[in-house]
Amino acid sequence: MSDEQAREVYKRARLGESVTLGERPAVLVVDMSCGFTDPESTLGSDLTAEVEATKGLLDVARARGLPVIFTTIGFEPNRKDGALWLQKVPSLGDLEVGGQWVDIDSRLERREDETVIVKKGASAFFGTNLTAILVSQGVDTVVLCGATTSGCIRATAVDLLQNGFPTLVPRECVGDRAQAPHEANLFDIQAKYADVVSADDAIGYLESVPERVGAPA
Repeated sequence: MSDEQAREVYKRARLGESVTLGERPAVLVVDMSCGFTDPESTLGSDLTAEVEATKGLLDVARARGLPVIFTTIGFEPNRKDGALWLQKVPSLGDLEVGGQWVDIDSRLERREDETVIVKKGASAFFGTNLTAILVSQGVDTVVLCGATTSGCIRATAVDLLQNGFPTLVPRECVGDRAQAPHEANLFDIQAKYADVVSADDAIGYLESVPERVGAPA
């Protein structure tokens, strides 16, 4: 089946409608840690373009005082907290708490007041208090960036929908180590879970919402 035929099938099934966005968004950056953005890492690939696009979006969010939340994957040295995931993907064991691969990519210039959630699973919600963090800050919409599109981005997009958070996924701000799974999962995310948009459109949305208290003058 060609891409055009697939789009027609999905259209007939009435998939891919747009979600209604709120006025109190947060930017959630999933696993743009060095273990995924540095090609020297076993799990990594060159995500320079995605990191730079995400930094541009973060600049806008920060200027408007909007919440920014990061996640990273990290396991204890004994690896027992990795459970079955490390059997399926043994290289995840390289992501040791306190090690260089768990650090958020410095090019994103993470600030001290921006939360970093350490997770042990694919979804940013699994085993974490992300829901409480979003609710406590009055967040009603999420702009989702990060890596990898076919793994933790997809899993998080599913759970954002299931937890009631309308979500935008700027395509330039998510990346994967291979193009085919990246494109396939963006197609599926758009069809079922979130709105896949351009980075410019996501920035335009962030610029359209009211500034939050504490935004820079």
